[in-house]
Amino acid sequence: MAARSKARARAVQILFEADQRDSRPGTVLAEWMSHAREDERHPRVTEYTAKLVEGYAEHAERIDELIAAYAVGWPLDRMPGVDRSILRMAAYELLWEDDTPDAVVLDEAVQLAREYSTDDSPGFVNGLLGRLKDLKPTLRR
Repeated sequence: MAARSKARARAVQILFEADQRDSRPGTVLAEWMSHAREDERHPRVTEYTAKLVEGYAEHAERIDELIAAYAVGWPLDRMPGVDRSILRMAAYELLWEDDTPDAVVLDEAVQLAREYSTDDSPGFVNGLLGRLKDLKPTLRR
C-alpha cells in the first residue's frame, strides 16, 4: 500500500475512533501519536495523516454541513460510522488539499469504503464525493 493510502486509512481510523468516543479528532490524534512514540507496535502517525485529521477538525462544521446537505435521505447520525469517517476525510482532502488530484481522492475513498464498510458503501461514497467534486468551486468558504 502506498504511503498516502496508508495515511488516509489511518486518518479514517482516527476519525472513526473520535466519532465513536464522541471525542475531538485532535485529542484522538494526539493519543495515537503518543502511543506510537511509547510502543513501536502501535501504528505510526505520518505527517499526512495528521494533516488530514487536523484539516477535517478545522473545517468540521462546514464539511458535516455539506455531507448532510448532499447525502439525500441519509442524515449524518444514520450513516454507518465508517462511511461518515471516510466522507469527512475525503471531503476535506477534496475541497482543501489542492495538491491531490480529485480522481485520486475519490478512488481512495471508494477503496476504503470497499475494504471497511458495507456492500452499498462504495457507490454511496462515490456518488456523494462526485457531487462535491462537481460543485467544488462553489463550496469552499
